Amino acid sequence: MKLLLTGCHGQLGFELQRSLAPLAEVIAIGREECDLSDAPALRALIQTIRPDGIINPAAYTAVDKAESEIKLARKINTDAPRVMGEEAARCGAFVFHYSTDYVFEGTGTSFYRETDIPHPQNVYGQSKYDGEQALRAACTRSLVMRTSWVVGAHGGNFAKTMLKLASERESLNVVADQYGAPTSAALLADITAQLVGRILQQGDQAFPYGLYHVAASGVTNWHAYARFVIAQAMRAGKSMKTLPEKVQPISTAEYPLPAKRPANSRLDTTLFQHTFNLRLPDWQQGVAHVLQQIL
Repeated sequence: MKLLLTGCHGQLGFELQRSLAPLAEVIAIGREECDLSDAPALRALIQTIRPDGIINPAAYTAVDKAESEIKLARKINTDAPRVMGEEAARCGAFVFHYSTDYVFEGTGTSFYRETDIPHPQNVYGQSKYDGEQALRAACTRSLVMRTSWVVGAHGGNFAKTMLKLASERESLNVVADQYGAPTSAALLADITAQLVGRILQQGDQAFPYGLYHVAASGVTNWHAYARFVIAQAMRAGKSMKTLPEKVQPISTAEYPLPAKRPANSRLDTTLFQHTFNLRLPDWQQGVAHVLQQIL
């Protein structure tokens, strides 16, 4: 099997190189090899490689910048998945694609199901939702995994930012009214490898392609998440200027940003767990593993 992996230098792409390597020939590309905002170049690359599968963790993820870089965000998050779907359909490949909790409005406290109607509140979320739709319309052999608050040992993320700030400042103010589940890139990569392995072993005639919510179990908010990260670092012997109790909760309104964030990013993963008979561990387990690698 030959797999084309995009975004190989990102948090998830880095982990996917590890998890997929034992299963297939992985052709890993980053921006240097192919700019996903260049649709003709992407199309030509896929036609040249003719992969059996495309794994697409690449995305425009600068949520606030997207508000002023709408065209670029849409080229990468909407147009590129469409091109991948069209070319995959032509060469008989499947596509695994990753999306976001930001497709939802984020009100209330219920866990969002796959059947709930998306209502993105920012450009990034809209571009990702439109990308889901475009891919699925172009390619029936597509699997879309919506996830939340991705954290990994490679690349930038909230946990690393908190560690840096806590080592420099006496106190921190962190938003406490946005809820979700930090999900480790390693978990998503391992799940992806499991599913690719099933296609390898069983073929994909009965493989349940479609849309699934895939996130770690449990719920937290950014404030509690920050405290957890700092406490774990201190247990590992790291010196922190900000103690966990010095992380102060603030509201979203007190920390205005160009792009509106959902207050509720809870994703119901029941469909995924039942369909694939896979268990999704608690978010603290994944974050603790990441911290063990970077501390």
